[in-house]
Amino acid sequence: MAGLVVLLVGAEFVTRGGGKLAAQLGVPPILIGLTVVAVGTSAPEFAVGVDAALRGAGALAVGNIAGTNTVNLLLILGLSAAMRPLELQMQTIHLDLPVMIVAALMMLALAFDGSLSRLDGVVLVLAGVAYTVALVVIARRESRRVRRQFEQEYPAPRRRRPDYLAIARSAASLLVGIAVIVVAADWLVDGAVRLARIWEVSDAFIGLTIVAIGTSAPELATTIVSTLKNEREIALGNLLGSSIYNILIILGGTALIPSSIPVPPELIAIDIPIMVVVALVCAPVFLSGRRVSRWEGGAFVGAYALYLTYLLVART
Repeated sequence: MAGLVVLLVGAEFVTRGGGKLAAQLGVPPILIGLTVVAVGTSAPEFAVGVDAALRGAGALAVGNIAGTNTVNLLLILGLSAAMRPLELQMQTIHLDLPVMIVAALMMLALAFDGSLSRLDGVVLVLAGVAYTVALVVIARRESRRVRRQFEQEYPAPRRRRPDYLAIARSAASLLVGIAVIVVAADWLVDGAVRLARIWEVSDAFIGLTIVAIGTSAPELATTIVSTLKNEREIALGNLLGSSIYNILIILGGTALIPSSIPVPPELIAIDIPIMVVVALVCAPVFLSGRRVSRWEGGAFVGAYALYLTYLLVART
């Protein structure tokens, strides 16, 4: 429990510091959500994955990614839409949604042989880098278009000198958060593995439930706060970006550490396919009127409740 609490504190430092740093450097809100905030809130998954791989508990790392993405899309996205209908941008439909689906299918295909090799990790990381480059290119084009429209309506304001002290504080907060996360992840994985031994359940089950829900807390907090503040771009970008980076960068980076990560049969047969189905279901929901309604959000939350019930009844 102490590891989880400290992990969330570290994630808060990463998210706040990274978000402020991106804003100070003039990064658009949707890009903040899809990259800096998404990577920041995914830092616990990466730290947990690396530590689990080094301890020989790779199944926990894979289960954590599959479980976290299911939590992100069903529980957290569902709660956000249930609180307030979620409007979608064209970029979300044309880029982020397809990439999220492709990433989920890649995870299933690469894990289908029962393990994730270093080569699999390289493939995933390269795909994550390509997605990030595409985001930056699109954001720069959008920024130029918005800036031209603004300059036509209003005279150009005087440029303010960058506040280097504020930038340094944000960068320091980011680094402190990363350091805290690394330490807390070791505590969390150690406690999770001990718990699995006491309950006589698999590492994959612990990764799918306790660790997945725990490491999703930063996404939950960020999404709820963004929803209440009506900053929906950051909320949606955070969830989709986290789901994409969890597979491509976090799982891919984790797979680079050991020679291979074993993937248990139940993850290949049930949990990863469920994650893929959830990503595929997002397509018709997102395309129907380019919004997620309250009832659709409620249905997502209900679906997660059923999945969690299945895990507790069938896997323990």
